[in-house]
Amino acid sequence: MRNQVKALVTSRTWEFCIIGIIVLNAVTLGLETSHAVMNSIGPALVLIDQIILGIFVIELALRLFAHGAKFFRDPWSLFDFAIVAIALLPSNGPLAVLRSLRILRVLRLISVVPSLRRVIGGLIAALPGMGSIVVLMALVFYVFGVMATKLFGASFPEWFGDLGASLYTLFQIMTLESWSMGIVRPVMEQYPYSWLFFVPFILCTAFTVLNLFIGIIVSAMQEEHEAEADANRQAIHDETGLILEEVKAMRAELSQLRAEVERTRA
Repeated sequence: MRNQVKALVTSRTWEFCIIGIIVLNAVTLGLETSHAVMNSIGPALVLIDQIILGIFVIELALRLFAHGAKFFRDPWSLFDFAIVAIALLPSNGPLAVLRSLRILRVLRLISVVPSLRRVIGGLIAALPGMGSIVVLMALVFYVFGVMATKLFGASFPEWFGDLGASLYTLFQIMTLESWSMGIVRPVMEQYPYSWLFFVPFILCTAFTVLNLFIGIIVSAMQEEHEAEADANRQAIHDETGLILEEVKAMRAELSQLRAEVERTRA
């Protein structure tokens, strides 16, 4: 019985059905944000949402039955369990805010679609390297923030009046959002050589440190892809080895049969 259930919940047909249900749930949750739609077919949408939640609970129970204790050793299974558990929490009274968390069920696509799992795996693998870059960027921001406060704080207190304001303004400049006409050029009207401060800051952050983020993420995803490819090649190699052993065993049996036939004829 357990093997049959396991074959069912791991089949491609079951996977495609769950993906379709998740997409349908995303559509219904989006429609619930429209007052016109809710006034028209609101009860039907709520009923569909409850049915989908019931399907998720049944699917999770089947997976738990099929995999047993291994279910709780799989991070993606725990992720699905947490998403469904949040959806089952009561959303009345003081917990009404939890109704907005129902949209988290759409995130189950991450655990169902293998390509999305690889992307998340790559991001998680990149976290240690990203942490080092975050520390580096924090140091750069702190140094430039203190300098900007001392240089431009008196003339532009709304942008550089204190360290917090300076850090926020520098973050806006790093994103290149209205940095030239909105901030730098007005500053340059009073401080003509202030470009010597802003240009190196942009080069250090927007064009260097942020590209390091991208490089680490791409490298981590490449390593994730290579690890999966190596695992697939190893699985193929192991399967090929088993087939060769079976072929050798069949040859040995044929040789024995031939020998017995020859002895019988003799």
